[in-house]
Amino acid sequence: MPIIIAAEEVVFVGQESVVEGPAPDGRFATVFEDDGDTGYFYALDTQAKDNQIQDALHIYNVANVTDRSRPSTVKIGWSKDSQKVVLLINDDPHAVFDFSTRQGFCRTGFPPARIDGAWSSLGHQWDDSVIDLFK
Repeated sequence: MPIIIAAEEVVFVGQESVVEGPAPDGRFATVFEDDGDTGYFYALDTQAKDNQIQDALHIYNVANVTDRSRPSTVKIGWSKDSQKVVLLINDDPHAVFDFSTRQGFCRTGFPPARIDGAWSSLGHQWDDSVIDLFK
């Protein structure tokens, strides 16, 4: 998977942390956040005048992570065109945002499709074929 690593940090699940990964071209960005209870991945449009957060993907509930006492490596990797981004935890893909189609995918499939249709109107269900976006 050819990606440009924008951020890489070692975190402990359940300990508050924020990992920011700006796109190579600078317009879009993503943020992974563990607030101590849950892990979320956010898509941001830094040029948006109102709310920069365009979409959010649930990654995990801390209580359900069995190996949370072990360190995890979080990486945020962008496609060369700065339109697609993947969240890797211990080198496994957990979420993808495609800014060109305004669609997010995550292994938990949560939250459900947005009613306003702005982003992820098809929902957030994971499909292994999203990795093909990075070929």
